[in-house]
Amino acid sequence: MDSPRGLGPPMAEPMTPLDVRVEANRCLNCYDAPCTVACPTSIDIPRFIRRIAAGDLAGSARTIMEANPMGASCARVCPTDELCEGACVYAPDNSPIRIGQLQQHATDWLIADGRMLFAPGPATGKRVAIVGGGPAGLSAARDLAVMGHAVTIFEREELAGGLNTYGIVPFRLPTDVAVWEAEQVRRLGVDIQTGVSVGTDVAPEKLLADYDAVVIACGMGQVPKLGIPGEDAEGVWDALDFIRVAKEDGIVPGLGDAVAVIGGGNTAIDAATCSKRLGARSVTMFYRRGPERMTAYGFEIEFAKSEGVEFRYDVLPHRIITTGGRVTGLELIRTDPKGTARPIAGTEYTIPIDNVIPAIGQSKFAALLDAFGVVHEHGVAIVDTGMHTNKAGVFAAGDCMFRAGASDAMVVEAAERGKTAAHSIDVFLRGGAH
Repeated sequence: MDSPRGLGPPMAEPMTPLDVRVEANRCLNCYDAPCTVACPTSIDIPRFIRRIAAGDLAGSARTIMEANPMGASCARVCPTDELCEGACVYAPDNSPIRIGQLQQHATDWLIADGRMLFAPGPATGKRVAIVGGGPAGLSAARDLAVMGHAVTIFEREELAGGLNTYGIVPFRLPTDVAVWEAEQVRRLGVDIQTGVSVGTDVAPEKLLADYDAVVIACGMGQVPKLGIPGEDAEGVWDALDFIRVAKEDGIVPGLGDAVAVIGGGNTAIDAATCSKRLGARSVTMFYRRGPERMTAYGFEIEFAKSEGVEFRYDVLPHRIITTGGRVTGLELIRTDPKGTARPIAGTEYTIPIDNVIPAIGQSKFAALLDAFGVVHEHGVAIVDTGMHTNKAGVFAAGDCMFRAGASDAMVVEAAERGKTAAHSIDVFLRGGAH
């Protein structure tokens, strides 16, 4: 599971067998399991660690994957210091159990072993369509298949996995891990149709007519435009496109010595660290507010700093300077340090730059939600706690119903939403109450 050429080693090396034994035996098996309470998918963490300590890696992996169909990916990308490890009773002493790495150890064993842990349930005769093959869609599909329902996933990309496959740098999450998780779902009999875009290749009306239930799990789209002069020049990259090219090819054509990343979230960090590992001499992240407002996790920020990424706060891009249609500089303007992000007239300054990578969030698929008749707010599907939309038989899960400030756009959260949707659909299909 090495990273592609040019991108270097993983953020954290796998634990040695000795480290695994020592760490697993540190667990106190707390009766109230604060680590499990802190996990959005409620993995029984003491149980999976106990099984590692006992040498039962198959049992450990089952405990993980039963609760979280994205357990292998989450072992690598979860902000464990804010979730399970942050809740560990050892955390106040700065020595929490290394839960994420133990989870990776168990799931790595499962990937290498090749066995299937789950089987499809007795057929119910009901059919479910899932729009999107990312973490939420795959999680919903896994549980629905185990419940006995016939599931078809419609995925616009050539590989399933969503951002796990295409949008997270390989030294954090190798592609083959994301593809393996999707393959586990396929092996349950789920029909994963890739290269199919709902709304273009398949009409939403047809899904509503042909299936007993529909899950909208399309995530979000590309990075929006900055709305400044020069952003269509050569050398300006959508952050998601940049990461995708780097992850697939191990190189990014036209990457220069000086790179500016605009934004303060997870994708911005990935674009910055990726640029550094691909050979950019100077990589700087520019964020419109102060460091306390950045949405990237603390461990990501510290990792970026260790890779040589620099940070500039309270500043906005004002104009991209070009020569012959190619980026040569970036004009910035300072913002109100009180956190309003209001630009301060007269504070413009210019820096030489070779590439600009905007990473300021993602656009929404409002038109697709409209086509399904789903009520939304500016492209964010409105759902109840069971992931029901306003339309009977139509559910939404994952980032298409992610609302900034209400929760985090984490892989583990998407997996949990997919599980919740699957449970609600099962009740609906078996004639239960809403």
